[in-house]
Amino acid sequence: MQHTTNTILMVRPINFRMNEQTAVNNYYQHAMKGVLPETVNARAQHEFDAFVDKLRAIGLKVIVISDTDDFDTPDSIFPNNWISFHENGTVGLYPMFAENRRFERREDVLEVLENEGFVIHDIMDFTSAEDEGLFLEGTGSILLDRVHGKAYCALSPRADEDVFIEFCEDFDYFPVIFTANQTVDGERKPIYHTNVMMCLAETFAVICLESIDDKKERKQVLQHLKESDKEVIAITESQVQHFAGNMLQIRAANNELFLVMSSSAYQSLTEKQINTITKHCKIVHSSLDTIEACGGGSARCMMAEVFLPQF
Repeated sequence: MQHTTNTILMVRPINFRMNEQTAVNNYYQHAMKGVLPETVNARAQHEFDAFVDKLRAIGLKVIVISDTDDFDTPDSIFPNNWISFHENGTVGLYPMFAENRRFERREDVLEVLENEGFVIHDIMDFTSAEDEGLFLEGTGSILLDRVHGKAYCALSPRADEDVFIEFCEDFDYFPVIFTANQTVDGERKPIYHTNVMMCLAETFAVICLESIDDKKERKQVLQHLKESDKEVIAITESQVQHFAGNMLQIRAANNELFLVMSSSAYQSLTEKQINTITKHCKIVHSSLDTIEACGGGSARCMMAEVFLPQF
């Protein structure tokens, strides 16, 4: 079982903007005042293309699919929330909080992967939970330690405990459940996605421990990470604001490991944190300022890891 992959799926936006439907509980989003919508989209496309170029330059296989005009899908750039791909040939489809994000789910994405030589045996579809107002937004909500069979989930309006437990039973993962908060106008409110405050790599974890207010839960999460031989790199809530938790470790074609993040995330890290990360792997970062500001997501959200078997 591999923890990292050398193939990712990315969706190039055509109508990117701040999504008003997700802004109700994603407190990292904000509108860019005085900037025309077409300018916002053009900037996002430029950041996307430069990011893809950097990833391909280090030897990562990037399958790029373009968004379509069929529906209003301003967040299509974040495919990891609606789909996941697993080593046994199973695909997971997930229930989405925002109604306009449900249109991001596209069957032709599976056809593209099959045409690339990947094998799909089965589809686990959790989307019926939407009918009950319950959500679990893919590997935004769920962080998988594939080697140790653990799944970490910070509960929020977008990560329901029952749906998460169902996922763990179907995919055979041990659930590690907690709540992670951020301060919004003086109030503690749940962080919308686990992958904003935490990143799991092969031999280390980047995590905002101070966002886990419940000491018992914090201790439990730490215990699981240490049991799995992860060096813990603690980041602050301020660094989370710069998307320092929204990182993904990938394996390049020559088997070299990289931690992928935005330039904003990289610049927020201390020298000590960078040195600790680079003991384990190299770092690659790219400017995603527009995508982060309007989308409230960053590098990790843009990459859907492909672990499917190949012909």
